[in-house]
Amino acid sequence: AACGAGAPQTTPTPAGDPVAGQAAYQTTCIACHGPAAEGVPGLGKDLTTSDWVASQSDADLLAMFKTGRPAADPLNTTGIDMPPKGGNPALTDDDLQNIVAYLRSIHK
Repeated sequence: AACGAGAPQTTPTPAGDPVAGQAAYQTTCIACHGPAAEGVPGLGKDLTTSDWVASQSDADLLAMFKTGRPAADPLNTTGIDMPPKGGNPALTDDDLQNIVAYLRSIHK
């Protein structure tokens, strides 16, 4: 018999804590992306329905949150700089991973 034949398929457990991520989101991201992550016109995109968010790996989102996205970046469609860590240097890598988990939990 083949190794693993008949074994149930498992989905990897996402890293991060969405509850802690919501709290971290509320301290920083809310300013541009709104209290429900549905965006603020002229500032931040709706993260709940973003095809871009859905297409990125957790590692890619984490990397983007750490480096930000300047207004000159062709992928920046707002014309507004997204500073590294949303402008909050106190956010740790764990905080950012938790924000990723939170966004995954609310994405429609």
